[in-house]
Amino acid sequence: MTSNVLSSTFIRRHPGAAAVALAAATALLAGCSSSDDAGDPLADGKADGKTVVVGSNNFAESILLADIYGEALKAKGVEVTYKPNIGSRETTYGLLKNGSITVLPEYNGALLAYLDAKAAPKTIEATTAAIGAKLDAKLELLDPASAQDKDSVTVNAETAKKYNLTSQSSIADLKDAAKDLVLGASPEFQTRQQGLVGLKSVYGLEFKSFKALDAGGPLTQAALKKNTVQVADLFTTDATITQEKHVVLQDPENLFGFENVQPLVYKGGLSKEGAAALNAVSAKLDTEALLALDAKVQLENKDPLDVAKEWLASVGLA
Repeated sequence: MTSNVLSSTFIRRHPGAAAVALAAATALLAGCSSSDDAGDPLADGKADGKTVVVGSNNFAESILLADIYGEALKAKGVEVTYKPNIGSRETTYGLLKNGSITVLPEYNGALLAYLDAKAAPKTIEATTAAIGAKLDAKLELLDPASAQDKDSVTVNAETAKKYNLTSQSSIADLKDAAKDLVLGASPEFQTRQQGLVGLKSVYGLEFKSFKALDAGGPLTQAALKKNTVQVADLFTTDATITQEKHVVLQDPENLFGFENVQPLVYKGGLSKEGAAALNAVSAKLDTEALLALDAKVQLENKDPLDVAKEWLASVGLA
Protein backbone atom coordinates (compact mmCIF):
# COMPACT_ATOMS: atom_id res chain seq x y z
CA MET A 1 0.00 0.00 0.00
CA THR A 2 1.35 3.43 -0.87
CA SER A 3 1.36 6.57 1.26
CA ASN A 4 -1.84 8.46 2.05
CA VAL A 5 -3.13 10.60 -0.79
CA LEU A 6 -4.02 13.25 1.77
CA SER A 7 -3.09 13.47 5.44
CA SER A 8 -5.44 11.40 7.56
CA THR A 9 -5.95 14.24 10.01
CA PHE A 10 -6.59 16.69 7.17
CA ILE A 11 -9.38 14.44 5.86
CA ARG A 12 -10.86 14.04 9.35
CA ARG A 13 -11.05 17.80 9.85
CA HIS A 14 -11.93 18.79 6.28
CA PRO A 15 -14.73 16.46 5.16
CA GLY A 16 -14.80 17.85 1.62
CA ALA A 17 -11.30 16.54 1.08
CA ALA A 18 -12.57 13.00 1.40
CA ALA A 19 -14.04 13.16 -2.08
CA VAL A 20 -10.64 14.13 -3.46
CA ALA A 21 -9.00 11.17 -1.76
CA LEU A 22 -11.74 8.66 -2.55
CA ALA A 23 -10.82 8.00 -6.17
CA ALA A 24 -7.21 7.35 -5.31
CA ALA A 25 -8.16 5.38 -2.21
CA THR A 26 -10.38 3.15 -4.34
CA ALA A 27 -7.40 2.31 -6.51
CA LEU A 28 -5.41 1.49 -3.40
CA LEU A 29 -8.12 -0.61 -1.81
CA ALA A 30 -7.11 -3.88 -3.39
CA GLY A 31 -3.73 -3.54 -1.75
CA CYS A 32 -4.85 -2.32 1.68
CA SER A 33 -8.21 -3.83 2.55
CA SER A 34 -8.68 -6.62 5.04
CA SER A 35 -8.21 -10.02 3.47
CA ASP A 36 -11.58 -11.41 4.48
CA ASP A 37 -13.67 -8.40 3.50
CA ALA A 38 -16.29 -9.14 0.87
CA GLY A 39 -18.42 -6.97 -1.37
CA ASP A 40 -19.34 -3.31 -1.45
CA PRO A 41 -18.56 -1.56 1.85
CA LEU A 42 -21.72 0.50 1.44
CA ALA A 43 -23.96 -2.50 0.79
CA ASP A 44 -27.26 -2.42 2.68
CA GLY A 45 -28.01 -4.68 5.61
CA LYS A 46 -27.28 -4.85 9.30
CA ALA A 47 -25.06 -7.26 11.18
CA ASP A 48 -26.88 -10.48 11.96
CA GLY A 49 -26.24 -10.25 15.71
CA LYS A 50 -23.57 -12.94 15.60
CA THR A 51 -21.10 -11.10 13.42
CA VAL A 52 -19.33 -7.89 14.41
CA VAL A 53 -18.87 -5.55 11.44
CA VAL A 54 -15.74 -3.42 11.75
CA GLY A 55 -15.73 -0.35 9.52
CA SER A 56 -13.17 2.31 8.70
CA ASN A 57 -13.02 5.74 7.13
CA ASN A 58 -11.25 6.29 3.86
CA PHE A 59 -7.67 6.87 4.96
CA ALA A 60 -4.81 4.51 5.70
CA GLU A 61 -4.58 4.89 9.48
CA SER A 62 -8.29 4.23 9.96
CA ILE A 63 -8.02 1.04 7.90
CA LEU A 64 -5.04 -0.09 9.99
CA LEU A 65 -6.87 0.60 13.26
CA ALA A 66 -9.93 -1.27 12.02
CA ASP A 67 -7.73 -4.27 11.28
CA ILE A 68 -6.27 -4.08 14.78
CA TYR A 69 -9.76 -3.98 16.30
CA GLY A 70 -11.05 -6.79 14.12
CA GLU A 71 -8.13 -9.11 14.73
CA ALA A 72 -8.26 -8.45 18.49
CA LEU A 73 -11.92 -9.48 18.44
CA LYS A 74 -11.15 -12.59 16.40
CA ALA A 75 -8.54 -13.58 18.96
CA LYS A 76 -11.38 -13.75 21.50
CA GLY A 77 -13.50 -15.94 19.23
CA VAL A 78 -15.72 -13.18 17.86
CA GLU A 79 -16.87 -13.57 14.25
CA VAL A 80 -15.78 -10.47 12.32
CA THR A 81 -16.31 -9.01 8.87
CA TYR A 82 -14.73 -5.83 7.56
CA LYS A 83 -16.18 -2.85 5.71
CA PRO A 84 -13.05 -0.78 5.02
CA ASN A 85 -12.55 2.54 3.31
CA ILE A 86 -16.21 3.58 3.59
CA GLY A 87 -15.89 7.35 3.48
CA SER A 88 -16.05 10.36 5.77
CA ARG A 89 -17.63 10.66 9.21
CA GLU A 90 -20.88 11.94 7.71
CA THR A 91 -21.32 8.49 6.16
CA THR A 92 -19.88 6.21 8.84
CA TYR A 93 -21.74 7.86 11.73
CA GLY A 94 -25.05 7.14 10.00
CA LEU A 95 -24.06 3.54 9.31
CA LEU A 96 -23.21 3.08 12.99
CA LYS A 97 -26.55 4.54 14.08
CA ASN A 98 -28.53 2.13 11.91
CA GLY A 99 -26.43 -0.86 12.90
CA SER A 100 -24.87 -1.47 9.48
CA ILE A 101 -21.46 -1.38 11.15
CA THR A 102 -20.71 -2.30 14.74
CA VAL A 103 -17.27 -0.85 15.45
CA LEU A 104 -15.41 2.14 14.04
CA PRO A 105 -12.03 3.65 15.01
CA GLU A 106 -12.62 7.25 16.02
CA TYR A 107 -10.63 10.24 17.26
CA ASN A 108 -12.24 11.87 20.27
CA GLY A 109 -11.46 15.50 19.42
CA ALA A 110 -12.57 15.25 15.80
CA LEU A 111 -15.73 13.35 16.78
CA LEU A 112 -16.60 15.99 19.39
CA ALA A 113 -16.05 18.77 16.85
CA TYR A 114 -18.51 16.97 14.56
CA LEU A 115 -21.08 16.63 17.34
CA ASP A 116 -20.53 19.99 19.07
CA ALA A 117 -18.27 22.51 17.37
CA LYS A 118 -18.33 24.86 20.38
CA ALA A 119 -17.07 22.35 22.96
CA ALA A 120 -13.58 22.98 24.35
CA PRO A 121 -12.83 20.38 27.04
CA LYS A 122 -9.58 20.55 28.98
CA THR A 123 -9.00 16.84 29.65
CA ILE A 124 -9.44 13.51 27.90
CA GLU A 125 -12.10 12.59 30.44
CA ALA A 126 -14.00 15.81 29.80
CA THR A 127 -13.74 15.17 26.06
CA THR A 128 -15.30 11.73 26.47
CA ALA A 129 -18.03 13.16 28.68
CA ALA A 130 -18.81 15.93 26.20
CA ILE A 131 -19.10 13.38 23.40
CA GLY A 132 -21.39 11.24 25.54
CA ALA A 133 -23.73 14.17 26.04
CA LYS A 134 -24.19 14.57 22.27
CA LEU A 135 -23.80 10.99 21.05
CA ASP A 136 -26.75 9.10 19.60
CA ALA A 137 -28.33 6.90 22.28
CA LYS A 138 -27.66 3.75 20.25
CA LEU A 139 -23.90 4.38 20.29
CA GLU A 140 -21.20 4.38 22.94
CA LEU A 141 -17.50 5.10 23.23
CA LEU A 142 -15.15 2.54 24.73
CA ASP A 143 -11.88 3.43 26.45
CA PRO A 144 -9.58 5.93 24.71
CA ALA A 145 -6.03 4.95 23.82
CA SER A 146 -3.17 7.23 24.76
CA ALA A 147 -2.30 7.21 21.03
CA GLN A 148 -3.11 10.54 19.41
CA ASP A 149 -2.99 11.77 15.83
CA LYS A 150 -3.07 15.53 16.26
CA ASP A 151 -1.32 18.77 15.32
CA SER A 152 2.15 19.25 16.70
CA VAL A 153 5.14 21.55 16.75
CA THR A 154 7.82 19.48 15.04
CA VAL A 155 11.43 20.41 14.30
CA ASN A 156 13.72 18.77 11.78
CA ALA A 157 16.78 16.80 12.85
CA GLU A 158 19.18 19.66 12.07
CA THR A 159 17.26 22.08 14.28
CA ALA A 160 16.84 19.53 17.05
CA LYS A 161 20.61 18.94 17.13
CA LYS A 162 21.41 22.65 17.06
CA TYR A 163 19.17 23.44 20.04
CA ASN A 164 19.54 20.14 21.94
CA LEU A 165 15.88 19.22 21.52
CA THR A 166 14.58 15.68 22.04
CA SER A 167 11.20 13.98 22.03
CA GLN A 168 11.01 14.83 25.74
CA SER A 169 11.47 18.55 25.11
CA SER A 170 8.50 20.90 25.41
CA ILE A 171 7.24 23.45 22.95
CA ALA A 172 8.26 25.98 25.61
CA ASP A 173 11.90 24.97 25.06
CA LEU A 174 11.74 26.81 21.72
CA LYS A 175 11.09 30.17 23.37
CA ASP A 176 14.61 31.56 23.03
CA ALA A 177 15.30 30.02 19.62
CA ALA A 178 11.97 30.87 17.94
CA LYS A 179 13.12 34.34 16.87
CA ASP A 180 15.65 32.67 14.54
CA LEU A 181 13.32 30.02 13.11
CA VAL A 182 10.76 29.87 10.29
CA LEU A 183 7.55 27.97 10.99
CA GLY A 184 5.56 26.35 8.20
CA ALA A 185 1.92 25.29 8.32
CA SER A 186 -1.45 25.79 6.65
CA PRO A 187 -2.48 29.44 6.03
CA GLU A 188 -5.15 29.31 8.75
CA PHE A 189 -2.53 28.26 11.33
CA GLN A 190 -1.37 31.87 11.29
CA THR A 191 -4.58 33.18 12.87
CA ARG A 192 -5.82 30.22 14.93
CA GLN A 193 -5.64 29.84 18.70
CA GLN A 194 -4.43 26.32 17.91
CA GLY A 195 -1.68 27.96 15.90
CA LEU A 196 0.54 31.04 16.10
CA VAL A 197 -1.89 32.89 18.37
CA GLY A 198 -1.82 30.14 20.99
CA LEU A 199 1.90 29.48 20.59
CA LYS A 200 2.48 33.11 21.58
CA SER A 201 -0.13 33.38 24.36
CA VAL A 202 0.42 29.94 25.89
CA TYR A 203 4.12 29.26 25.26
CA GLY A 204 5.54 32.73 24.57
CA LEU A 205 6.85 31.85 21.11
CA GLU A 206 7.41 34.48 18.43
CA PHE A 207 8.96 33.12 15.23
CA LYS A 208 11.26 34.86 12.75
CA SER A 209 8.61 34.36 10.07
CA PHE A 210 5.72 32.17 8.94
CA LYS A 211 5.52 30.27 5.67
CA ALA A 212 2.04 29.34 4.43
CA LEU A 213 2.09 25.74 3.13
CA ASP A 214 -0.55 23.04 3.58
CA ALA A 215 -2.24 21.17 6.44
CA GLY A 216 0.48 18.71 7.35
CA GLY A 217 0.71 17.57 3.74
CA PRO A 218 3.48 17.18 1.14
CA LEU A 219 4.36 20.89 0.97
CA THR A 220 4.96 21.08 4.71
CA GLN A 221 6.78 17.75 4.76
CA ALA A 222 9.10 18.82 1.93
CA ALA A 223 9.83 22.24 3.42
CA LEU A 224 10.81 20.75 6.77
CA LYS A 225 13.00 18.14 5.09
CA LYS A 226 14.77 20.76 2.97
CA ASN A 227 15.13 23.11 5.96
CA THR A 228 13.16 25.82 4.16
CA VAL A 229 11.29 25.86 7.44
CA GLN A 230 12.86 24.62 10.65
CA VAL A 231 9.58 24.12 12.53
CA ALA A 232 6.29 22.77 11.18
CA ASP A 233 2.80 21.69 12.09
CA LEU A 234 2.87 17.96 11.35
CA PHE A 235 0.45 15.38 12.68
CA THR A 236 1.85 13.19 15.41
CA THR A 237 1.55 9.91 13.50
CA ASP A 238 2.89 11.27 10.19
CA ALA A 239 5.22 8.55 8.90
CA THR A 240 7.73 11.13 7.62
CA ILE A 241 8.58 11.91 11.25
CA THR A 242 10.16 8.47 11.47
CA GLN A 243 11.61 8.58 7.98
CA GLU A 244 13.35 11.96 8.40
CA LYS A 245 14.13 11.69 12.12
CA HIS A 246 12.12 14.82 12.92
CA VAL A 247 11.45 15.59 16.59
CA VAL A 248 7.91 16.22 17.88
CA LEU A 249 7.88 18.53 20.89
CA GLN A 250 5.65 17.83 23.87
CA ASP A 251 2.52 19.95 24.35
CA PRO A 252 2.07 19.93 28.15
CA GLU A 253 -0.54 22.72 28.04
CA ASN A 254 -2.65 20.77 25.51
CA LEU A 255 -2.81 23.72 23.16
CA PHE A 256 -3.67 21.35 20.33
CA GLY A 257 -6.42 19.61 22.26
CA PHE A 258 -7.03 15.88 22.15
CA GLU A 259 -7.21 13.42 19.27
CA ASN A 260 -7.08 10.10 21.08
CA VAL A 261 -7.89 6.95 19.16
CA GLN A 262 -11.14 5.59 20.63
CA PRO A 263 -13.52 2.81 19.50
CA LEU A 264 -17.07 3.95 18.72
CA VAL A 265 -19.56 1.08 18.80
CA TYR A 266 -23.20 0.22 18.14
CA LYS A 267 -24.45 -0.85 21.57
CA GLY A 268 -26.54 -3.79 20.47
CA GLY A 269 -23.84 -5.36 18.36
CA LEU A 270 -20.94 -5.96 20.70
CA SER A 271 -20.72 -8.29 23.70
CA LYS A 272 -19.03 -7.44 26.99
CA GLU A 273 -16.19 -9.73 25.97
CA GLY A 274 -15.84 -7.86 22.70
CA ALA A 275 -15.78 -4.51 24.47
CA ALA A 276 -13.13 -5.82 26.86
CA ALA A 277 -10.99 -6.93 23.91
CA LEU A 278 -11.12 -3.45 22.37
CA ASN A 279 -10.42 -1.78 25.70
CA ALA A 280 -7.35 -4.01 26.00
CA VAL A 281 -6.16 -2.67 22.65
CA SER A 282 -6.60 0.90 23.85
CA ALA A 283 -4.60 0.12 26.98
CA LYS A 284 -1.62 -0.94 24.84
CA LEU A 285 -1.74 1.56 21.97
CA ASP A 286 0.29 4.73 22.42
CA THR A 287 1.35 7.40 19.92
CA GLU A 288 4.85 5.97 19.51
CA ALA A 289 3.43 2.54 18.65
CA LEU A 290 0.87 3.94 16.22
CA LEU A 291 3.53 6.02 14.47
CA ALA A 292 5.68 2.90 14.05
CA LEU A 293 2.73 0.92 12.69
CA ASP A 294 1.81 3.69 10.25
CA ALA A 295 5.42 3.78 9.04
CA LYS A 296 5.33 0.05 8.27
CA VAL A 297 2.21 0.49 6.16
CA GLN A 298 3.03 3.80 4.48
CA LEU A 299 6.79 3.64 4.12
CA GLU A 300 7.49 -0.11 3.94
CA ASN A 301 4.34 -0.91 1.93
CA LYS A 302 3.28 -3.69 4.30
CA ASP A 303 -0.29 -4.97 4.32
CA PRO A 304 -2.11 -3.29 7.25
CA LEU A 305 -3.75 -6.59 8.18
CA ASP A 306 -0.34 -8.23 8.59
CA VAL A 307 0.92 -5.22 10.54
CA ALA A 308 -2.12 -5.42 12.83
CA LYS A 309 -1.63 -9.14 13.51
CA GLU A 310 2.08 -8.69 14.20
CA TRP A 311 1.49 -5.86 16.67
CA LEU A 312 -1.31 -7.68 18.52
CA ALA A 313 0.96 -10.69 18.93
CA SER A 314 3.79 -8.49 20.21
CA VAL A 315 1.60 -7.05 23.00
CA GLY A 316 -0.02 -10.33 23.95
CA LEU A 317 -3.45 -9.68 22.43
CA ALA A 318 -3.41 -12.27 19.65
